[in-house]
Amino acid sequence: MGTPKYPAGFAHFDYVNPQAPKGGQVRLAEDGTFDSFNIIVPRGTPAAGMGYIYDTLMASSSDEVASEYGLIADGVAFPDDFSSVTYRINPSARWHDGTPITPDDVLFSFEALTKNNPSQRFYYSHVSKAEKTGDREVTFTFDQAGNRELPQIVGQLMVLPKHWWTGTDANGKPRDIAQGTLEPPLGSGAYKIKSFAPGRTITYERVKDYWAQKLNVNVGKNNIDEIRYEYFRDDTVMLEAFKADQYDFRQESSAKNWATAYDFPAVRDGRVVLEKFEERARGVMQAFIPNLRRDKFKDPRVRRALNYALDFEGMNRTLFFDQYIRVNSFFSGTELASSGLPQGRELDILNSVKDKLPPEVFTTPYTNPVNDGDEARRNNLREAVRLLKEAGWSVRDEVDPENPPGFFERVLIFVGASRPVTHKVLRNAAGEPFTLEILLQSPAMERVAVFYQPALQRLGIKVSIRLVDSSQYINRIRARDFDMIVAGWGQSLSPGNEQRSFFGSESADREGSQNYAGIKNPAVDALIDKVIYATDREDLLAATRALDRALLWNEYVIPAWTLNYSRTARWNRFGHPTPLPTYSFAFPEVWWFDPALGAKAAAKPSATPSATPGAAQ
Repeated sequence: MGTPKYPAGFAHFDYVNPQAPKGGQVRLAEDGTFDSFNIIVPRGTPAAGMGYIYDTLMASSSDEVASEYGLIADGVAFPDDFSSVTYRINPSARWHDGTPITPDDVLFSFEALTKNNPSQRFYYSHVSKAEKTGDREVTFTFDQAGNRELPQIVGQLMVLPKHWWTGTDANGKPRDIAQGTLEPPLGSGAYKIKSFAPGRTITYERVKDYWAQKLNVNVGKNNIDEIRYEYFRDDTVMLEAFKADQYDFRQESSAKNWATAYDFPAVRDGRVVLEKFEERARGVMQAFIPNLRRDKFKDPRVRRALNYALDFEGMNRTLFFDQYIRVNSFFSGTELASSGLPQGRELDILNSVKDKLPPEVFTTPYTNPVNDGDEARRNNLREAVRLLKEAGWSVRDEVDPENPPGFFERVLIFVGASRPVTHKVLRNAAGEPFTLEILLQSPAMERVAVFYQPALQRLGIKVSIRLVDSSQYINRIRARDFDMIVAGWGQSLSPGNEQRSFFGSESADREGSQNYAGIKNPAVDALIDKVIYATDREDLLAATRALDRALLWNEYVIPAWTLNYSRTARWNRFGHPTPLPTYSFAFPEVWWFDPALGAKAAAKPSATPSATPGAAQ
């Protein structure tokens, strides 16, 4: 929306060093494993970094909200009503085997993606036709007009080589893009796969004759010769491996680790750098997400009661070393977040669906309950009980059937010398107890759920915490087989069609969508359309803030916490441009290996152990 920052014929992005040296290696880490190099199909676990080997039609700029410039495409055209888009292929675009990239490759990629990946099929569902319209041209026709984002998201299409995927492997077996594979695929990007050990490690090497290395969108980028990913099954082992110089760069997700785990010799002598980078490019809603498909969560008063039970302030102090802030928006930390009361264009948008929204949207700024002391915690639990009672749930004192009184206890009770030991049980009008299973895949979140559990139990809710492995977790999420999860949605600064997958009614029952909560609300659908069909930036801001209010006041989630920066630790081997791009620290995209720093980082003082004790295990 608006005018791109960079004019036609620009030399390079402002945030790169066009003279950056090439060479060296960067070692990164991933948790879990991988079993496929096919990034199209949702089955299996693709290897990290596969995006390095493929180019897209367009390339994004990291110092603009939502602008893209030509990569595989050297031209783009669309009508005033955005009802179609035509991309023209750069005649220099080549696969790594020297074969030209053609419109047939683009059409093959689009068909493969939408046929074999349900979420991408939904994302591109408004493309009614894709066809070759010239020797170097592909046109995508849409089933609607006025959707400004559709031409742009088509430009994000990752292009795959048709001749390779429809060919045969070294054994003469036909390849199948609908199946996983560990055969290194042909690409067109700045890197290709050099070597790998299935499930354990993968190394990419820079393509020395990369066709697009001198394009303005690539000048000063892709400077490191090798990018290597090491896989770990356990985050504790991964952290110890970092301390032992087994990989170079780490984003720290644990507040406890950030506060306590980085006091080791290499940090003190400067060989490891700890640095926080401000997050400007994305909003986030991380939350405890109840499954609205289950009757017990359908009443918003129940969901609000669960929010009153969450003692974020105590959790932040006890578990997080006071590092976090509470999430108060589905677009937290950005100009897209709602605040105060709606006014102007935002109010006009909300008034168009006023009869379908909670009245508080128009009268009260949304806030989370605050637990800043014992009295506040008691008051919040009382309010939770009140809301649950209004929603048809009542608390009863009952004997625990799993721990009935023994013989002598029963005698004492019979003669009046004792009373039976009871516990609180929350039941609805039909006498059904309120049970809640919190499904987790991360051990780090288990202590968070354990902290939340006692308050819920005081309300009479029987809480269980289930920690499962990644594959089981993914399968249960896809099948919507859960009561509550801890998850969320990352948001760009230019929201659009993805909001339908996050919160739209069409995606609520679609397996694999990111509508984890199961939101079905015509007002939300209408507001999502306002976002998608926004005519300019101001209209987009107003529509997004209106959508934010509707999501918040329907109490779809119990908001969790966030940071406005990324916590990083790195072995001091790399240089970077100053300043870094506005919306990303872009590691390793625009960084480079510095041999002098690398030599210092590798020089271990004699008094310093070669690794943290136990790390080699």
